[in-house]
Amino acid sequence: MGIGLVLLLYAIVLGVLAMVGSAILVAIATWVTRPARNRRKMAIIASAAFPFGCVAFAGVWFILYAVINYAVFHRDPGLGDTWETPMPNGYALMMIDVTDEGTVYNPKTQGGYDSVVSGQDTEFGVRQLQVSGTRIFGARDSGYFGRIGQNSSAVDTYFELNTDQGMPIEFKTIDELSRHAAAEGVTLKLRDFASVFRDYRTTWFDYFAGLVLLFSPIVAFLFLVRWVWHIRGTGREAADA
Repeated sequence: MGIGLVLLLYAIVLGVLAMVGSAILVAIATWVTRPARNRRKMAIIASAAFPFGCVAFAGVWFILYAVINYAVFHRDPGLGDTWETPMPNGYALMMIDVTDEGTVYNPKTQGGYDSVVSGQDTEFGVRQLQVSGTRIFGARDSGYFGRIGQNSSAVDTYFELNTDQGMPIEFKTIDELSRHAAAEGVTLKLRDFASVFRDYRTTWFDYFAGLVLLFSPIVAFLFLVRWVWHIRGTGREAADA
């Protein structure tokens, strides 16, 4: 599912939730500010608009987050059908549409991220992976394209990719790869591609963006509650005077 369609679905769902939240807040604000006359209408309007403001803020903040995350950290925005992340050894991982296989590639020889073509330092259809410093060990399915969407675990070749040299070494069996890795001082423990991908996908910026998205509306809501309650208080003071 493309990111545009995903965003549209989110917008529809959040829009419906905003309407429900707006109706609830209007009812509460109307009841709370009964003693007040001055600024009561403003409080009700602000309460009605607050949920829609939160949705607008979330949309703008997500766009900003997505642009920064891609341009600076070279990572996907977390929505859509393409996921990518760099690794500390200079290579990168990518998954498109499915998570049961992916691509290992060198952004420097590809001219950047996001678009990958065949090359000697590129491996497609990788189902299992292990990253050990500058060495990448993997199990791949040469017929992965015909099994897209089948959640397959088929594997027919194995490889080691030295990121310093950019040259892969192919192996026919996992035993051959295991012995080769042991000779280089590495205990072979291949994991699912998606599992290794998650090791590198999240950075401090993702946590920061999540905190901003979560706490900004909470802080704004507290200010709204305080303001509405203040209007209620001034109304009661006027009535008692």
